[in-house]
Amino acid sequence: MAKSSGLNTRRALARATAAALTAALVATGASSAVAADEPVPTATRPQADVKPSGQSKFNSTALPGDAQINPLFGVDGNGELWGYLPNGSGGLDARFHSGSYWETIRAVTQVDHDADGTSNGLWQVTSDGQLYYGDWDSTDHTFVGNGWKIYTQLFSGANLGGAGADDLLARDGSGNLYLYLGYGNGKLTQRYKVGGGWDAYTHITGKGDLTGDGKADIVAKDKSGVLWLYKGTGNYKAPFSSRARVGGGWNTYNNIVSVGDIDIDGITDLVARNKSGALYLYKGTGNGSAPFSSPVKIGSGGWNSYRLMF
Repeated sequence: MAKSSGLNTRRALARATAAALTAALVATGASSAVAADEPVPTATRPQADVKPSGQSKFNSTALPGDAQINPLFGVDGNGELWGYLPNGSGGLDARFHSGSYWETIRAVTQVDHDADGTSNGLWQVTSDGQLYYGDWDSTDHTFVGNGWKIYTQLFSGANLGGAGADDLLARDGSGNLYLYLGYGNGKLTQRYKVGGGWDAYTHITGKGDLTGDGKADIVAKDKSGVLWLYKGTGNYKAPFSSRARVGGGWNTYNNIVSVGDIDIDGITDLVARNKSGALYLYKGTGNGSAPFSSPVKIGSGGWNSYRLMF
């Protein structure tokens, strides 16, 4: 497994003010599946107080139960992990160094187990196809299972099954999409097949409700550059309704990802990286017929240095 030095967020916490952010160390008590002499990934991250509080930069209309508020993370080609906190005004704070030795992680996603609006830890797939779960700031990692190398994309699309904890989506090399329900402790149920033909998409992502009905949705970019919305149903046996076209021209982007709410208005947003390495924010509207506002540039360049973004 990869090892990180932990997320050094003290400077970011000071900038965001104590009223807006609190350090959160969440432990499941699960036993570690990694020997003591092996490198173990650890991470600590701040959690945003989503309730209005004084004059802090997170003072907004967002309330518990709205979209998750998480940092955006990137893993660079040297195996270094970097984090970016929402700055409270629709952009991101300067990056902070979050860890090292991430070379062997091939997929990673944030997960919220208790529906408190911020992630509790990470699901990580190693280069040999093993899936682990680790809490923030913990060396006590849970081994989830083998055989995950068959998947070409993996991410947590928030609570898709209706049970409260975040779930996990995984697409295999044949284009089949599977849903794994989360137990709220890092462990997962058996997989449920969502459907086939998902290899038509170069990117699939989501982290909450995009349509205003309280159910988590996802979006998918096809090979011709069209973005599609899959509205969530809340039913794990059939988690999505028929797709709806969002718009074309998305081939200008080589990565799209959602970590939740970036502009702190309670609605899930999307970030997209173009081929020149600039980053754009698509603010969520909560309207299923037009789920995103026009893009706003929030990063001028350098984002192509990240091989993973989550």
